[in-house]
Amino acid sequence: MLRGKGIHYDTGTFPNSDTSRPVFDPRDAARDMRVVAQDLHCTAVRITGGDPDRIETTARFAAEEGLEVWFSPFPCELTDTEMLPLFTDCAERAERLRRDGAEVTLVTGCELSLFARGYLPGHSFNERIPVLAGPGREAALQGIPDKVNTFLAEVVDAVRPLFGGRVSYASCPLDGVDWTPFDIVGLDAFRSLRNASTFRDDLRKEFAHGKRVAVMETGCCTYRGAGDYGGAGWYMAKEADGVTLKPDLVRDEGEQVRYLDDLMTVFEEEGVDSVFWFSFAGFATPHRTSGPDEDMASYGIVKILDEQSGYPEDTRTYPDTPWEPKEAFHALARRYRALKRYGTRSSPDPES
Repeated sequence: MLRGKGIHYDTGTFPNSDTSRPVFDPRDAARDMRVVAQDLHCTAVRITGGDPDRIETTARFAAEEGLEVWFSPFPCELTDTEMLPLFTDCAERAERLRRDGAEVTLVTGCELSLFARGYLPGHSFNERIPVLAGPGREAALQGIPDKVNTFLAEVVDAVRPLFGGRVSYASCPLDGVDWTPFDIVGLDAFRSLRNASTFRDDLRKEFAHGKRVAVMETGCCTYRGAGDYGGAGWYMAKEADGVTLKPDLVRDEGEQVRYLDDLMTVFEEEGVDSVFWFSFAGFATPHRTSGPDEDMASYGIVKILDEQSGYPEDTRTYPDTPWEPKEAFHALARRYRALKRYGTRSSPDPES
């Protein structure tokens, strides 16, 4: 069984110099961590973002709720030179939290080849994504693993003296990570039509490193057929302008539940140490019953509400929140509650 029953929680990342969380209120983060621990029955939370203050604030709320914290700085649109001080800053913050009694893992970035500058061609994330589907894909990918691993080795060398806990990284297949410097293999493991036939075998290969394997991200969007696209579901939901939703999308919260049930079964059967479902909320993509329902392109298991969402106060599950649970919220809560009831299998210590 899973040791770490987790959820991904965004405090605000900044791809394309935009923000995934327009407003961050610490009171909201504190309330959300209570929900994550008490109602979702999580034992762990991966807290991501580009602002170390937000990550640390939320991490302390999570620790107060007894959650294992995966402290996860997520730099976007930065060069290696700009990222290194961010990681060392976060290592110091994570160590203070650990010394205060929390169980903490430091995650040194996410999918650098896509989100950082200097790996794929393109000044911004929106410029780099089309490269992967273009005629120059193979040429663009040449040398990326060497670049990624050279920098990650430098990062681990820099954070080890500052942080006494376990260290990992959230990888995508393009990164080609050498896991030698790390304590935990960290995968963004999205299944799609492209990799469905090899998904389980690919996962099994990651155990050959002799280390714990954590799924840092997995999930799908909230429209019919989104599971076929996995991590690219948000991209496939939009027109060529990258902003407007395609007109033929059909909202389907059950799509997330089916995807969740399928993949959680795989992860449990294959002995994954920890899973962080992606994601708690898409804070910049509200659900609307009139106007564009941007939540269809969200991976969140709660739907963000605004004045066009059409939810009367007396029908709300959580009246004091700006969100309502989706079907996947309840499905994940049931699964984690059952795993808690029957206990978990402890994973071997990575140093043993």
